[in-house]
Amino acid sequence: MGALRLLAWLFIAAWLGCGSALAERRVALVIGNSAYKSVPRLANPANDATLVGGMFKKAGFDWIDIKADLNATEMRKALRDFGGRTRDADVAVIYYAGHGIELDGTNYLIPTDATLETDSDVLDETVALDRALFAVEPAKQLRLVILDACRDNPFAKSMKRTVAARAIGRGLAKVEPTSPNTMIAFAAKAGSTASDGGSRNSPFAAAIVERLPTPGLDLRKAFGFVRDDVLKNTGYKQEPYVYGSLGGEDVSLVPTKSAATSQQPTQDAVRRDYELARQVGTREVWTAFLTQYPDGFYASLARGQLDRVAAEETRVKAAERARLAEQEKARLAADRARQAEQDKATAAAKVAEDARIAAENSKQIVEAKAAAAEQRRKEAEAAAEKAAANPDDQKAVDRQRPANSQQNVAALTPATSQPARSPEDINKLVQLGLRRVGCFTGPAEGEWSSSSQQSVLRFNKSAGTKFDDKLASLDLLEAIKARQGRICPQLCEHGFTAVDDRCVRLTCHGTEVLNEKGQCVSRTRDDGTAARKKEGTLAARPEPTTSKPTEGRSPGGNRCVSISQRCALEIGGRCDQASGKWEYGRNGAGGSTESFNACLGRLMAGRK
Repeated sequence: MGALRLLAWLFIAAWLGCGSALAERRVALVIGNSAYKSVPRLANPANDATLVGGMFKKAGFDWIDIKADLNATEMRKALRDFGGRTRDADVAVIYYAGHGIELDGTNYLIPTDATLETDSDVLDETVALDRALFAVEPAKQLRLVILDACRDNPFAKSMKRTVAARAIGRGLAKVEPTSPNTMIAFAAKAGSTASDGGSRNSPFAAAIVERLPTPGLDLRKAFGFVRDDVLKNTGYKQEPYVYGSLGGEDVSLVPTKSAATSQQPTQDAVRRDYELARQVGTREVWTAFLTQYPDGFYASLARGQLDRVAAEETRVKAAERARLAEQEKARLAADRARQAEQDKATAAAKVAEDARIAAENSKQIVEAKAAAAEQRRKEAEAAAEKAAANPDDQKAVDRQRPANSQQNVAALTPATSQPARSPEDINKLVQLGLRRVGCFTGPAEGEWSSSSQQSVLRFNKSAGTKFDDKLASLDLLEAIKARQGRICPQLCEHGFTAVDDRCVRLTCHGTEVLNEKGQCVSRTRDDGTAARKKEGTLAARPEPTTSKPTEGRSPGGNRCVSISQRCALEIGGRCDQASGKWEYGRNGAGGSTESFNACLGRLMAGRK
């Protein structure tokens, strides 16, 4: 079974993976370096990274990694990890805010731990822009690098030249990407510097967040609007610039709603995947399902199933902790440990047991909600199938329904909402079920008392089950429903005994009285206390507990009731016409109390 379950999980994962391949996968890496160690701190890059990263999240990117204040090792690792992410991506974007430098026509991004005492240190302490381009290159449709790194570079002023002719430019150098569908956006045109502005974010970052997430807007046009906004906000001192080229079709960072809708799977596909996930029912499968279908009717059902899995995991952990605590308590008692240690173990066991019961109750609530949701799903699917099979009938129903109450059956929206059962309702249903199978005699009021717990123990004993008697559960309710009739022996009040499905009053003869254990005993002449105990009890007049004793005659004309006549005659007893009772073992009558009870037991067993 474990191998089949694993194969099913792999099949579903592959199926969901195929579905996700139909949608555009977008990933982004955002880096903001503000806290430089060798030069004054930059105010905006960390804020800009947070702002731009939030834009990618709102735009629905599948994976976003936001990093702040990275040293050289951390920057290289972030780019290496991001390169692995871009292999199965359609759109890959890197945004970098911080210091950058141009050396001999090559652009470098400066980590926070760089010192750059000489121009040769640039090769060792910085990260080349080509490394970022290499990270986005595996993306299939769009490769975009956005650089807000054209600030006036404080390293260049103090840096020593090892070669007098070596050029250290102002801002960044012009770059021409070699890979198709690649764009590199500078905050300022090559050879010029960018401004941080006087607000929390740079003018370039603010314009990007405003323009790029417009659904369906081509990137070339979007960066044109960014250029116009930055020029206007900087008094025409800073002009962003874009290098690279795209094809003839529009390429947008965020697809239009119509395009996104066209990529949505059909309800039949979602329903099919939901059924497959439900067959496996593991946390991994439900998580994969929600990754593929994060919204909609079936997504709500999947979240309920995921809550159910979590509740079961919590219950199992709580049960294991309770078991271990009980074992520790028993071990200390067996070893005759100090009383303080035993008291501590007892308290710990009590806390663990309370946590286990709480986890059980929580699981019941979650299961009840999930079961109610599944019932609504089945009703909605049945309604959808019926509407599809009889479209004319559905149209007639829709015409009769008011306009404000129209329902889209195909969308599987349930017509009515059935509230989940509360623990009190579950308790009451279990009590009613236990009463039906003869294991419970108290009132079904929904309170799980000691009598209810005893009734579960009686059910377990009669049905061969091992349900927890501390609480009522849906599993117990289902087990009770599977029983067609009485399975627990008849319970009778004091002074009565069970005969078939009735309670018969016990009657003692002569000077004998009925004690608290339902036995006939002789009373002494002086104080009336019990002096002799009979092993059996006398059943003389059968009578239900809710009615008075019956004074009928036997077929032979005797006043004694007929249910005992067969046994009385068999052992040689006789009927006392005056009292209406059978006599045996005295006054000339044969037999004994023990023989009478043995006969009566055989008679009752034969009737069952």
